[in-house]
Amino acid sequence: MTRERMMGEKLFHLSHLNPEGEMKVTLVLEPRSNISSGESPLSPSAVSHSDSASSTQSLSHGGVPELLVGLSYNATTGRLSVEMIKGSHFRNLAVNRAPDTYGKLFLLNSVGHEMSRCKTSIRRGQPNPVYKETFVFQVALFQLSDVTLMISIYNRRTMKRKEMIGWIALGQNSSGEEEQDHWEEMKETKGQQICRWHTLLES
Repeated sequence: MTRERMMGEKLFHLSHLNPEGEMKVTLVLEPRSNISSGESPLSPSAVSHSDSASSTQSLSHGGVPELLVGLSYNATTGRLSVEMIKGSHFRNLAVNRAPDTYGKLFLLNSVGHEMSRCKTSIRRGQPNPVYKETFVFQVALFQLSDVTLMISIYNRRTMKRKEMIGWIALGQNSSGEEEQDHWEEMKETKGQQICRWHTLLES
């Protein structure tokens, strides 16, 4: 009842409009889940170049913090690539201004021990920050079903104070169905990047 789901979208350039009178145009909408690096004109690179376009809008319209993540895995090299693309509806709860945010990524083994970690640079004063940062983890094919990728978004309030905006987990201990589906789709596509929006869970 409270969740809205985007069924499809299309980027339409206003330069194509006829300045004289009306014009009728039929637009073929594309499902968001099909957005990948090769198939759709609304790939993550297109998203970053048209930041004000509808293609950058997240799934929900209720102001819930969300994160657009790209995943790909190369079984030959054992490289798990995670792209932090952009966020949506990040809020600063303490003061009435846009937050200074960054992301932390942790790769955990089957018993929850940390295998690797990294973090993005800070995006200052942006409620809808564009990160466009890619991180590569070495994961053997036989380990892929046993690892968990945790992504947390933090608001840095001062040099020493930070607060978590939200988090998601993908892999063995996924935090939800969307996350599990994204992970499984990444494994099935064999090296092609799969991009999906994820609603951040509260800390």
